[in-house]
Amino acid sequence: MEHYGTSPFETERLICRRFEADDWRDMLENWASLPEIQTEYGEPVYTDEAQVKGLLDSYISGYEKPDFYRWAVIKKSSGRNIGQIAFCKVWEEQKTAEIEYCIGRKYWGKGYAGEALAALIAHCFSTLDFDMLEAYHRAENTKSGRVLEKSPMHRTDTVQRFIREGTVPEGEICYCIGKNDDWQIINERSC
Repeated sequence: MEHYGTSPFETERLICRRFEADDWRDMLENWASLPEIQTEYGEPVYTDEAQVKGLLDSYISGYEKPDFYRWAVIKKSSGRNIGQIAFCKVWEEQKTAEIEYCIGRKYWGKGYAGEALAALIAHCFSTLDFDMLEAYHRAENTKSGRVLEKSPMHRTDTVQRFIREGTVPEGEICYCIGKNDDWQIINERSC
C-alpha cells in the first residue's frame, strides 16, 4: 500500500487541511476542552493552553509520517477551526482506514460533520490508496450516529478494529464503504 499523507480537500463550506500551530486557540475553545465532545469521541479533555499545544504538536509532528492522516476542519466563512476528522487506525494489509471525527458544540446541527465525512470519502477513494473506510459509534452517541446514518457509508456487522481484537461489537454500531461501492453517486446526493 502506498501512503500519501494528509493532503487538503474542500467542500462548499469547509477546508480540511493539516493542523497548524495557530489552531490551538480554536481547538481549546471549540472542542478539545469540552467533556461532552471529548468523552463521546473517546479522548481526554484538554483544559489549558499547554495541554492543547502538546496535542497539536503531536498532530503536526505526525505529518512527518506518510501514513498519518488527520485534518483540521476549517469553516471557510470565519477561518475558524471547528473540529477534526482523521484516520485513527490504518490496516495496510486490508487497505482499510477507520475514521473518527468531532465538531465543536457551537457548530452542531448544521451538517458540518457529514459534509466533511462525505468529502473525505470522495477524497480518499479518488486520490489515496485505500479500498475500504470504516467507522463506528457507541449507541448512546446519537449525534455521531446521525452523521453516519446520513453519510454515504452503510451499516455492517463489524469493522477491522473488532475483528483484530477478536471481539463482537457490543453497544457499537458499525459502518463501512468500499472503493468499489457506488460512492460517487452517493457522495453527490449527501453533499
